[in-house]
Amino acid sequence: MPSIPAAHPDEVRLRKAILRLAPDGLLTAFSGGVDSTLVAVCARRALGRIRAVAAIGNSASLPRLELEDARALAAQFDFELVEVAPGEQENPAYLRNAPDRCYHCKTHLYAALEPEALRRGLAVANGTNVDDLSEVRPGLQAAQEAGVVSPLLEAGLGKAQVRALAEVLGLPNCHKPAAPCLASRLPWGTPVTPERLSRVEAAEKGLRLLGFSAFRVRDHGEVARVEMPPGQLADAVARREGVVGAVLAAGYKHATLDLSGLNPQRTVSMTVLG
Repeated sequence: MPSIPAAHPDEVRLRKAILRLAPDGLLTAFSGGVDSTLVAVCARRALGRIRAVAAIGNSASLPRLELEDARALAAQFDFELVEVAPGEQENPAYLRNAPDRCYHCKTHLYAALEPEALRRGLAVANGTNVDDLSEVRPGLQAAQEAGVVSPLLEAGLGKAQVRALAEVLGLPNCHKPAAPCLASRLPWGTPVTPERLSRVEAAEKGLRLLGFSAFRVRDHGEVARVEMPPGQLADAVARREGVVGAVLAAGYKHATLDLSGLNPQRTVSMTVLG
């Protein structure tokens, strides 16, 4: 495990929260994002390798790049990473993609983690922080129903504090933008299918290879609507041929660029690029 600084005051608070919530050990529901990484790393530092395990739900909704990054983080910070199959893709309530989709997704994930946690005698934790409570997150209900604990919330840490502590501890994803699952690229009511998820993932991979970052490809059937951060819009227009080529190569018939820029909550408005 890399050498990292002596405990920061916020890490002390987080470690104490972990020990209060899970004195026998912790199984962190791991996504590879900064929140769950911070919980997993601090649990490892507080509890040791045997009693601090992480688990990731490996399904069609998880981009392969995110899975690779999660594995790399586990190796770098020396915590065990268990991969489970949540099975949400077999649930019609999840597949119909209503606004409660995340509830069904998290319900399946926590159900898949339960046997592993029971076998090891560990509590299950997530990466919910204080700021998450101000947003509409159906997954929080699933966590409550499953008895999942939230060390960041217990420690009173918000997103800014999480990122600051992650930077102090040398986490490589401390400034990583939020990376929702692939299903979040589909408008509500558009059924979640492996084909749609694969198409989105391929288009985003192609754009990433062109050097773009922190964008979204929204799936509208034959049309892909690309949301770029405002600072990358001009570059996307200037590199029109490459952007269109990456999107069409993924299986879409039309490529569009949303001139309003990236907005993770918005799923309307398209401007044709080519």
